[in-house]
Amino acid sequence: MAQHTPAPTRLCPDCDGFPAVAIDTGTLLNDGTRATLLITCRPCRGTGSTAAAAPASVVQREHA
Repeated sequence: MAQHTPAPTRLCPDCDGFPAVAIDTGTLLNDGTRATLLITCRPCRGTGSTAAAAPASVVQREHA
């Protein structure tokens, strides 16, 4: 029986599919944990993928 292959996703070229990272600020909090910042990829807005590119328009020329 044939199996369907899911369509490939278009990964964001800026974050390569890892849209959010936690960066350690170096600050130690009172409970002993480190303060972190959650940063998301701006171009893909934290989704990790990009929209499909619009198809290029085809120009037909008449040959004389």
